[in-house]
Amino acid sequence: MADAQTEERVPTVVADGVHITYTVQGAGRAGRGGATAALGRILSRDRTAPGTRTVHAVKGVSFAAHKGEAIGLIGSNGSGKSTLLKAIAGLLPTNEGRIYTRGQPSLLGVNAALMGDLTGERNVILGGLAMGMSREEVKERYQEIVDFSGINEKGDFISLPMRTYSSGMGARLRFSIAAAKSHEVLLIDEALATGDASFQRRSRERISELREEAGTVFLVSHSNSTIRQTCDRAIWLEAGRLLKDGPAGEVVDAYEAHTRKK
Repeated sequence: MADAQTEERVPTVVADGVHITYTVQGAGRAGRGGATAALGRILSRDRTAPGTRTVHAVKGVSFAAHKGEAIGLIGSNGSGKSTLLKAIAGLLPTNEGRIYTRGQPSLLGVNAALMGDLTGERNVILGGLAMGMSREEVKERYQEIVDFSGINEKGDFISLPMRTYSSGMGARLRFSIAAAKSHEVLLIDEALATGDASFQRRSRERISELREEAGTVFLVSHSNSTIRQTCDRAIWLEAGRLLKDGPAGEVVDAYEAHTRKK
C-alpha cells in the first residue's frame, strides 16, 4: 500500500518561487509617425521609449502538481493564469525561480497554431505528428478525432480549409487532436469554453480518462462550473500572486465570494 501511495504522489510539475515579467510596447502616437517611431525604437533597441512598460505577470508562485490531478487555474483577467501555463509549457522563461516538469508538457490553447489554409483533415495529420504520434497512430485515430470534435455533424467541414471554421470549431478540433494522445502533463487554456453541452461533457470525460492514464491536467477557464465539474484541485491567482490552493470547490467558493464583494 505504501508503494501505491508513493506512486500516486509522484510530482509532475513543481514551481519554485516563480516570477515572470515581460515588456509591452505601447501603440505609439496615432498618425503616420506611429509606425516610423515604432521602427525607430526597434532599430535603436530603445526600451525606455514612451509607451513601453514592464509587466510583472507572475509573482513568487510556488506549488507542486502530481500524477492523476486535474488542476484548475482561476482568477480575474490579467491575473497571470495563461502566462503561468505558457511558462510550464516552456514557452516563456522565468525571471526568478524555477519550473521543473516530468516529461514534455503539451499546451493546448484556443490560439494553438494550426494552419488556416490547410484543410481540417491535413491539420489533424500535422497536429497529431506535432503531438508526438506516429503516422500509423494518426491514421488509426483519425476518425475518432473527427467524430470527437463534432465538426462534421452539419456537413463535410473536415475537407474545408480551417480558415473557414468558426473559432469554436477550430478550438474543438484542437482539443480533439490533443486529447487523442496520453500526456504526462496536458495544459488546456479555455478550450472547454467552446462547443455545446454534448462536447463539453465529452471533454470532461476525456480529461478524466487522461488522469486515469497517470497524467496531470491543468485547465485555465473563466467558467467556475467547468472548474468544479472537471477539476479536483484549483489554484487561484490574482495580480500574479497565488492566493489560494486547495480542493476545487473550496477555492472556487472563495473566489466567488471575493468577486461578489467588488
